[in-house]
Formats: sequence, C-alpha cells, structure tokens
Amino acid sequence: MAYDVIVIGSGPGGYPAAIRSSQLGLKVAIIEKESLGGICLNWGCIPTKALLKSAQVNDYFKHADSYGLKAERIEADFEAIVKRSRGVADKMSKGVQFLMKKNKIDVVMGTAVLKSKTQVEVTAADGGKQTLEAKNIVIATGARSRALPNLPQDGKKIIGYREALVLPKKPESMVVVGSGAIGTEFAYFYNSIGTKVTLVEFLDRIVPVEDADVSKELEKSFRKQGIEVMTSSSVEKVDIQGDKTISTIKLKDGSVKTVEAEIVLSAVGIAANVENLGLEALGIQVDKGRITVDKFQQTSVPGIYAIGDCTPHQALAHKASKEGINAAEHIAFINKKSEHQPEGIDYNNIPGCTYCIPEVSSVGMTEAQAKEAGYELKVGKFPFVASGKATAAGATEGFVKVIYDAKYGELLGAHMIGYNVTELIAEAVVARKLETTAHEILNAIHPHPTMSEAFKEATAMAYGEATDI
Repeated sequence: MAYDVIVIGSGPGGYPAAIRSSQLGLKVAIIEKESLGGICLNWGCIPTKALLKSAQVNDYFKHADSYGLKAERIEADFEAIVKRSRGVADKMSKGVQFLMKKNKIDVVMGTAVLKSKTQVEVTAADGGKQTLEAKNIVIATGARSRALPNLPQDGKKIIGYREALVLPKKPESMVVVGSGAIGTEFAYFYNSIGTKVTLVEFLDRIVPVEDADVSKELEKSFRKQGIEVMTSSSVEKVDIQGDKTISTIKLKDGSVKTVEAEIVLSAVGIAANVENLGLEALGIQVDKGRITVDKFQQTSVPGIYAIGDCTPHQALAHKASKEGINAAEHIAFINKKSEHQPEGIDYNNIPGCTYCIPEVSSVGMTEAQAKEAGYELKVGKFPFVASGKATAAGATEGFVKVIYDAKYGELLGAHMIGYNVTELIAEAVVARKLETTAHEILNAIHPHPTMSEAFKEATAMAYGEATDI
C-alpha cells in the first residue's frame, strides 16, 4: 500500500510524528515491532515514574509523624508496586492505540527493513512479509540499554533497565553501575523499598552532566538515605556465585573492593537501534552509532528522516517528540501541504529531568561551562529551607541555582534540586526561549507561597536584591 509517510517506531518521537503528519493532511502508516508507545511508554519514562511514585508515598508513610500523623505496620508490597507500574504503562499504550485510530493512521505490527528510499519491508511475528511504499520515511527506532564487555547482561543477575522494572521479587541488595538518570532513579526506588543499594560511578561525581553543586547535594541526600555512593570507581568484573553476584570495584586510589549483591543493574547509557535497518545499503550516514541528520531531521538520503534516540544530541523523550513534529512539518512543507517550515531545535535549551527524590532538573549551561565560555557571571542560589511552601510541605532539601551573563542579564542556565523541581524548570526554558533578562524575571510577580517563587528568589540572590534570606 502507498502512503505519504511511513514512521518506523511508535515511541515518544514516532507517534507524534505520525499524528502531526496526519493532521497536516498526509496519509500515514506507523510500524511497531513490540508495543505502541515504544520504550518510553512501556519500559522507560512512564512505568519508571509509577515505581518512583510508589517509593515517594512509601517515604511519606515512613515520616508520617513529621506531619502529625500516625502510620503503623506500613510495608512495601513489591509485586503490587510492579503490577501498578505495568498497569499504568498498559493504560498509556491503549491511549496511543486510540490516538492512532482517531487520526486515521494505519498501524502495522512487525520489524521493518528499508529496501529502497521509498520502500519498507515489514516482517510480522508469524514470519509473514509485506512491503509498504511512501514518498517519505521517518526512522524512530530509539535505543536500548548499552552493554559493556565486563558487564554482560544475562537478564537475571546482571540486568538492564527493562528487567529492573519487572523483577519477580524485591532484591535484598543491588549494585547500580552508572549514576545518570536511569541509575539514580532506580537506586532511589530500590533503596526506598528496603533494598541495600551501592551506586558506582566512574566519574568523580554522580549525575555528572549536572552542575557540580547539584551533584554534591544529591550525593549528600543519597548517603543520608542509606545509599552507598562510590565515585571515581569502576566495576572491573562481576562473578556470579549461586544466588549472589560479586562485583570487583576499582577505587580512586587504585585499591580494589568487592561488593556482594543479589543483583547488578547496568545503567551505563544507551546504544541506538541502527542495526539491521538497511541503512548501509541506502547510503544513510551513521556517525558514532547515531544517524546523521540536518536541522530538519533529514538524513543524507532525500526523503528519509530520523528522530529521537537513534540520532545525535540528548536521549530524551521530549526532545524526540519535538523532532518528530519538526520532521512531519518539514515533510508537509516540501510536499506543499503546509506553508509553515519548522524552526530548527535549539539543543542548548532542552531541559533535563531526573525523578529520584530529591528531583533534579536543569537547562542551559552549568556554572563551569559558562566560565569556560568566557562569560562574566552573576550566580544566585536560593535554598528551599528558606521557602515557606517547602517548609510547610516538609521538603526543604535542595535549591534553585541560576546563572546570568553579568553584561546583558541573559539567563545562561538554571539548575534545581528538590521537591517537584521537574515541574519548575519549564519557566527557565521559556525564559531562555524568549531571551528574557534577569530584570524581567525580578519584575514578574511570582505567587506566594509556592515552590516556583524560588526561581525569582534565586535571581534576586544573584543581583543582591534578596529579601527572604
């Protein structure tokens, strides 16, 4: 069957690309080999957040007396927590099915291979094959857990994030290798429900892409929660002995420590799904394991686009969604279905969020990056301990840190750690998009008492105008 657009992959980049294409009057098919919604919805963002919410509620019960309440005999029912998480994912996947029907998008289940610049062969689970044709193809195949040679995943004792979502029982102990978003979120979750967690990071601080002050605060919080944090350390090998794993860990000073645990979770990043797609035969350029694209998401072959985790830049669901929409709008533009040519994405203004407790969010430059770029800075940090709303909520951990260019008042970066800060970062993203200055932030009245006013208060700190600290 012939289409205007075929989208390969139905994750947070693929299904918005399909929907936006349909909205713009294009005939669309979407190919998915597993479950609609892709990894993010079924095995990533959404079910993980469901687990984390259960852990957060569990923490509330643990500290009920802090709120003048009594809660007795509270325990984490691991199987029920996992069941709830899977239920949330299933519900959201059904939602994507509804959206496909609503937007008259043909869903084809199977594994896709590019046969030409306009043809895609789809192999169904039963081995049956069919060939679809389209003027334009969008590759949205995502990524998978990256495997290291010294950490071969067997899915049972040495696992990736997928297995971590659906373990049959709560492990008594776990070594988490890697302290990016995946590693820190699972470290928090399992520690909260009673697993003894050791978090190992090769670099000199956890969440190493974040501002150094945020890393320091999160490590302090994790240690307080009972997580053993080992930085500047590397897991050299893991031996499996019966029901236990023995991790050999090389420390900063060169000494070696062994850690026994029931499970080892490898959270050392992702690898793009670019194999076995037929890219080489068509001459589609791949660099460092990612498909090369231009600002409109076009690959080196006209008519073929790529979006999301299989392309460069941040591996984030919201980045993939915007790329999918941009690809759809560019296809419509060149096919004269739209007069609107999409604006290229500013990859320096994409927020990052980590949903452990305390939460972490950020956008733009860290303080170190801004200094390295040669800016003269005005830096402000407002601690939540000085916030009335945070104090009332019993959530005084963390702070909001803002970094401004001293010359023009440009917001170079914002970095937050604390309760619900993943909901606060959007203000900084919009401010940067609108080229808002510190003067305008200070004169925009923020509601009180809220957590959000910490952004304004941090700005006031940077300019010596703070009145609440």
